[in-house]
Amino acid sequence: MCRREGINTNVYYRWSKEFLEAGKKRLADDTAREATPNEVKDLRSEAASLKEAAAERFMENRLLKKGVTGDGRTIYEIFGLREV
Repeated sequence: MCRREGINTNVYYRWSKEFLEAGKKRLADDTAREATPNEVKDLRSEAASLKEAAAERFMENRLLKKGVTGDGRTIYEIFGLREV
């Protein structure tokens, strides 16, 4: 292939080695890179929003479980269940 393309084999192998090393270095940098302050701020904001949404769902679920029927009994009392 090198002969057909008129490239010296030493040059080809040097380019190949440099290319592979640059790829390895880039991959290593991606996994070890530090988050920017803006990324940290955005992630914290998103986590807070998700926690708030989860808390709202929890409270809605709890209210439904403790919901009162027309005669004043809870769902647990109607079905003879133990509250969790």
